[in-house]
Amino acid sequence: MAPSDLVVVRTFHTQIEADLAKSALDAAGIQSMIRSDTVGGMRPHLAVGGPIRLVVREEDAQAATEILTTPPKVMWRSE
Repeated sequence: MAPSDLVVVRTFHTQIEADLAKSALDAAGIQSMIRSDTVGGMRPHLAVGGPIRLVVREEDAQAATEILTTPPKVMWRSE
């Protein structure tokens, strides 16, 4: 992916939120990448105060946004 072909679909304040969103996109077959300024994960405290960005290809942005904004389906029923 060329950097010019990437768009930010969501920003997060914690790595776990970004990882969960990336997992949802991975499950849907959408390639994504997390961008954060943490020196390759060695300095996570540097991300504090700065957003953690989830980026996708420009052509996948609309589908990714829909996946990230659609509430999950409940897979069980309570009687």
